[in-house]
Amino acid sequence: MAARKSIVVLTVALMLPAFTHAQWLKYPTPGIPRTADGSPNMTAPAPKSRDGTPDLSGTWMAEKTRPCPPNGCDDMQISFQFLDIGWRVPGGLPYQPWAADLAKKRTADLRKDDPQSRCLPTGIVRMHTDPLYRSMVQTPGMIVILNERNASYRRIFTDGRPLPVDPTPSWVGYSSGTWEADTLVVRTTGFRDGLWLDAAGSPLTDAATVIERFRRVNFGQLEIVLTVDDSKAYTRSWTTTLNQFLVADTELLDYICLENEQSVKRFR
Repeated sequence: MAARKSIVVLTVALMLPAFTHAQWLKYPTPGIPRTADGSPNMTAPAPKSRDGTPDLSGTWMAEKTRPCPPNGCDDMQISFQFLDIGWRVPGGLPYQPWAADLAKKRTADLRKDDPQSRCLPTGIVRMHTDPLYRSMVQTPGMIVILNERNASYRRIFTDGRPLPVDPTPSWVGYSSGTWEADTLVVRTTGFRDGLWLDAAGSPLTDAATVIERFRRVNFGQLEIVLTVDDSKAYTRSWTTTLNQFLVADTELLDYICLENEQSVKRFR
């Protein structure tokens, strides 16, 4: 019962920020296309940066794919891929036997060792499906992603540098991207061992290479085709598609998990 109570508390703590979006700062985003009634025109063409490449800058939220309950949707709706990153992968994730067993154990243990439940970083894949917002800032030579969750950041270098041969393992790894027509192809290595890709505990190991293909479909939609190549945890590489949608006329609001850390400890 104590473990079950703990997971309920952790789930509520995880989802609580989604209910507070109405409290976010409201301020018109300057310079964006708008319709006749003043609303952001999400179907307008994707913007371009000064060098002619698509500009990925903006504040984004993850796609909400969970079905609405009978009484309608609310801000708590999240992506199935937050719960199961392999939801769109035909046949599911191709786990190595030990990885399948580990994911089952993590689920049976009610995610008690989930880094997110312990207020630790969640890694680049899981941040794409997090219900909290993130902002992308595109500059010459670098894209920075600023996350509401734990006020964290990620850097993607676009200055042509190669990936390091032996990077220091980290939560987000080391990312280098190149443009292929209108798609930014980002390769990331250097992950620390033991990362979770979703709430089901699908593992990512220090042997992994993650490839993301960012394409701004139009002004309001960002498509990320994600490939995970991790022969240590999976029998083959696998690919899924993640969608992000622009959030206009607002700003990021920090959500620091550690502020609730005492309530998490209480039920362990």
